[in-house]
Amino acid sequence: MFDFLEGYDVLGAFWMTVKLTALSAVGSLVWGTLLAGMRVSPVPLMRGFATAYVNIVRNIPLTVIILFSSLGLADVFGMTLGAEDFKVQGFRLAVLGLSAYTAAFVCEAIRSGINTVPMGQAEAARAIGLSFTQTLTLIVLPQAFRSVIGPLANVLIALTKNTTVAAAIGVAEAAYLMKTMIENEAQTLLIGAVFAFGFVVLTLPTGLILGWLSKRLAVKR
Repeated sequence: MFDFLEGYDVLGAFWMTVKLTALSAVGSLVWGTLLAGMRVSPVPLMRGFATAYVNIVRNIPLTVIILFSSLGLADVFGMTLGAEDFKVQGFRLAVLGLSAYTAAFVCEAIRSGINTVPMGQAEAARAIGLSFTQTLTLIVLPQAFRSVIGPLANVLIALTKNTTVAAAIGVAEAAYLMKTMIENEAQTLLIGAVFAFGFVVLTLPTGLILGWLSKRLAVKR
């Protein structure tokens, strides 16, 4: 029944999806956290930049951002991110585009967690002489992260599925291989079922584990 899989590196394609997800998740978490800090910053310029970034980026289709990363940054501006090989360049640009896009959603999730921390704690921190950065990193963010594990899990699951857009710039992840197989084989339904099952295997454990972790680490008020 599954003879059509012979000659295709399905596991390798899903491994590429895992690498795209993992690296983009790290990049978007770092950049999204910085954006969240800017959004609650007392500096108007930083607040304005972060607000504009989030509102603009999350309203642009991901496909447009990925294509801009390839056609705009690489072809027009010559940004190769240190890669000489075309496939490596496409992978790195895809990670950049996915990180930039997902960071907007990570920012809003973390900002919602920041808003759950009682104002009295920040005021007490400032009263004992802590700066805004110290208050944010030592007091507010640790509590905020514990309260938004669930929302961040949803963002991670969405990111896993969004990696399929990287096929638009030739990154050989799961969706790219699925498209190739559908063009070459007469087993459209079975091919679709195999790749759908693969994404369920990737995303379902993530949701279950992070959901359990969210309940385990929830801040008791």
